[in-house]
Amino acid sequence: MILPTTSSLSLTLDAFYTETSVTAAETEQFFLNGQLQDASATNKVQKFADLFRELAGSTQPLKIESTNFVPTAAGLASSASGLAALAGALNMYFDLALTTSELSRLTRRGSGSACRSIYGGFAEWTMGDDQTSYARPVADDGWHNDLAMIFILLDATEKKVSSRVGMKRTVETSAFYPAWITSSATDLVAMKAAIAKKDFQRLGEITEASTLKMHGTTLAAVPPFTYWNGETVTAMAHVQQLREQGFPCYFTMDAGPNVKVLVEKKNQAAVLDYLRNFYTQEQLVTATAGPGIEMWKEE
Repeated sequence: MILPTTSSLSLTLDAFYTETSVTAAETEQFFLNGQLQDASATNKVQKFADLFRELAGSTQPLKIESTNFVPTAAGLASSASGLAALAGALNMYFDLALTTSELSRLTRRGSGSACRSIYGGFAEWTMGDDQTSYARPVADDGWHNDLAMIFILLDATEKKVSSRVGMKRTVETSAFYPAWITSSATDLVAMKAAIAKKDFQRLGEITEASTLKMHGTTLAAVPPFTYWNGETVTAMAHVQQLREQGFPCYFTMDAGPNVKVLVEKKNQAAVLDYLRNFYTQEQLVTATAGPGIEMWKEE
């Protein structure tokens, strides 16, 4: 059911996204970036599509074609983008007319983080049972449009420990995990208060502290592991140096080595100029707040 032990908050971005189409087929097929996928990958997608087939009362095999503008399994939220796009395409194909809440709830069954990507801007995924755990938009009077994110791409290869495997190991064995649960609840309340006040400094401080605590839980897992590499630590130091020079910005990371820098748009150019001293143009990708899923039918 992919039910979380904590609620969480995200910011949907425009730079990395997925385009997915669904058409009828004789047998189930799944193409990712133009390549026909093996039985394992196809089976995972098929099981997710079955949720929509059941609602539609259909047994129609499908051809699913997905183009991912996110490096897959590199800690850049490819599953969030990919499964949200697939959910939207299935909703459209079967003419289910699901509400965003209903769609978010179903999307959670494919990828927890994807349930937040149904929405643009800030979104909160609330913990609960199968009926109550889904994402909801977080109102901010458009403040998210003043924010930007700079991605420092350090390693786009597939992770040695997947997010799901790593999280399972952490939950079952990490001595730090119970403290993470407690602090996450407190952080979420503070985060939403910062958004309501449009307090960028507080938003950034909570973001940075939260990501460090989350990654700390993996170091206490059995066996221990980390998604960081040496370049990750160096990139975090660059962000701290920028703050010392008077440019408010804060790092965050999900389950991968790549570092994301949260910054206000008004300081984005200055932060980029500094980072170009250490990284190539290809390693630096800028993003602003993006829309949620967009659906259309081809005539």
